[in-house]
Amino acid sequence: MLSRVSKTLFPKLPLCCILRFARAMSSQSAQRAFQLRVNPITGNSEWVVIDEDEPEEQTFNGGSQNALLATTSYLDMLNDSHRNRAFREAIDKTISTPCHVLDIGSGTGLLSMMAARAMGSMTCRMVTACESYLPMVKLMKKVVRLNGMENQIKLINKRSDELKRGIDITSPAQVLVSEILDSELLGEGLIPSLQHAHDMLLVENPETVPYKATTYGQLVESTFLWKLHDLHGNEAKASDGILLVPTGLDNILGVKPQQYAFHCDAIGKEVKLLSEPFKIFEFDFWKRPDSHGETEVHVKSTNDGRVHAVISWWILQLDREGTIFYSTAPRWISLPGNTSHGDWCDHWKQCVWFVPGEGMSITKDEEVCLHAVHTDISISYNLKNQASSNEIMQYGFKNGDFKLTLPPERIAIYGDSEWRHTMFSAISNSLQGRVDPLCIVADDSIFLTLLVAHLSKTSHVMSFFPGLQDKGFQYLQAVANSNGFSMDRVEFLKKRKTKLTMHDTHQKKVDLLIGEPFYYGMDGMLPWQNLRLWNERTMLDSVLSQDALILPCKAILKACALSVPDLWNSRCCLSKIEGFDHSVVNSTLGACGELPAEQECPCLPYFIWQCGNVKKLSEAFTVMEFDCSKPITSSCGKTQVEFTEPGICHGFALWIDWVMDSENSLVVSTGPEKRYWKQGVKLLAEPVAVRTNESRSTGECRSAVIQASFDPSSGDLDVRHAFS
Repeated sequence: MLSRVSKTLFPKLPLCCILRFARAMSSQSAQRAFQLRVNPITGNSEWVVIDEDEPEEQTFNGGSQNALLATTSYLDMLNDSHRNRAFREAIDKTISTPCHVLDIGSGTGLLSMMAARAMGSMTCRMVTACESYLPMVKLMKKVVRLNGMENQIKLINKRSDELKRGIDITSPAQVLVSEILDSELLGEGLIPSLQHAHDMLLVENPETVPYKATTYGQLVESTFLWKLHDLHGNEAKASDGILLVPTGLDNILGVKPQQYAFHCDAIGKEVKLLSEPFKIFEFDFWKRPDSHGETEVHVKSTNDGRVHAVISWWILQLDREGTIFYSTAPRWISLPGNTSHGDWCDHWKQCVWFVPGEGMSITKDEEVCLHAVHTDISISYNLKNQASSNEIMQYGFKNGDFKLTLPPERIAIYGDSEWRHTMFSAISNSLQGRVDPLCIVADDSIFLTLLVAHLSKTSHVMSFFPGLQDKGFQYLQAVANSNGFSMDRVEFLKKRKTKLTMHDTHQKKVDLLIGEPFYYGMDGMLPWQNLRLWNERTMLDSVLSQDALILPCKAILKACALSVPDLWNSRCCLSKIEGFDHSVVNSTLGACGELPAEQECPCLPYFIWQCGNVKKLSEAFTVMEFDCSKPITSSCGKTQVEFTEPGICHGFALWIDWVMDSENSLVVSTGPEKRYWKQGVKLLAEPVAVRTNESRSTGECRSAVIQASFDPSSGDLDVRHAFS
């Protein structure tokens, strides 16, 4: 059983899963790890304590060790057969005789075992593996033991930059194997890790797998990508009078100037290519890299258009000779030589860099200058063309200027006319007939705060901003005049909601309690965990007026049956990977298929429309409803779904429809057709062949019964199913 220590001292921490990881050395040899986790329903933080010798639980509730590991990319990565094969071939080619091998970020130990096997069975502890994450150390020990390689691999529970030569490793390593790469390439600390390894842990001119990595880019036009960042341009179409980005304050609200991991194949048919692919940076693993680098690439446009984004990817050369490669390029790219596209995977995607504002207009054959800069953890770009040689397309805010940054999907939602119209109608209706209303915005919605203050000149608005905190209030101060209200009617409540009293509300009862809901920093939440708003309504019960309106007034848990073979394959049970048995990791990593009868696959958040091959097998159906006008309570629901399309059912998508009025006429759906929200996905232990009622085929299921129960203390949703 995992022990927990409640940490109400951390109310401002935004993440809903792992926030920090600390290792405590005890007087014994056993290690202990602390992971800070936020309860998504209460917003309270707590330490999850993990002991090295403690067995894992076989459950996926929010606080279990399995739940923490199931949300990582380890399983998806281990199911990437193209990656596994490339590393195995390169390691076999690079290591042919006994030598000292260092594996940085060893995970389950796959690369370490490949290196040990390549040297032959006579070698003893010639591989040093370092892994800082204690839950993975525990898992790696199981895998290595299962494959009988404990005597060939020395496992150290430290970061590589904590290793000391002469203490942790007896001599410099001749070979480095590592796979500390993210979609951008550098975000997992590749450069600092290589620098320290070359300075302290490796021989001069070592062999490395991979040998080098090259980043590439391409200029594209895409209305969808434009909507993800240019709120100023998109909200111009709205007719509600709200100015989230007023003229003259173009940089007050936007996205962070960074690359965003994204499945670009999902928008392949919507993208207009404006250039050929071009090479940007090359990073050699076999020598010490620099922390900073710059380059200018002159790119010739291939079409007329408007550059909304730079799409980038990387190609790994795993061997010195240049015969073994791995690429993250989108599928529309023709890869050179023997490089090929692998199967759909979620652990490595392409990256998108947004060109500021409305983008850059270019004509065919025009030359564009891309200025690329890399630090030790990121890569960024600026663009300029001949027509505006003095105007560089970059994120132009000066140090000291205030800018509120939000996720791209939230920027797109705030620019969406349909969503804004729904919110405008809901708030307008709720304010009718109310004199001097007191309104509490319980989430991080800057839009709803502006909307109430704009629509009701006599209202008093209190905003919690649990994630944005002071940044939310600073933003309101900056845009208040442009939106026609005075800040003396808007208040930021720093006090915890559970302690709110009539004193805090100036001896006045609350008339309106609202939220979108949106909680800043909780991007990895499952849809029903936004029922935190329902919990906060409950905590504020004593200060609500008798006729107080709660918006949303109702939440509906919806679902549909799906065929998602790519997603299922990326999450399926592991057996042997390049000859090494990994079956012991399946339960811990939340794999699907061949599970014990009592074990269910976890619900995980995905943008379903980006999950490769997707087919709906049923209409959307209601599982249960939550009445937000009443205090939060345990809820359960049961329904039968009839299949409308034949196929292989891999699981169910689940999402919330938020009802914004008592007549059920104003509804904000977050389902699969809405591309700005993640859905929860409940994969089946085994795929099931299904058919429609009209089909005469036998041996296939025509319907399924779905049963779900919601636990308000943790935000966990237990979903069960039975096919017939």
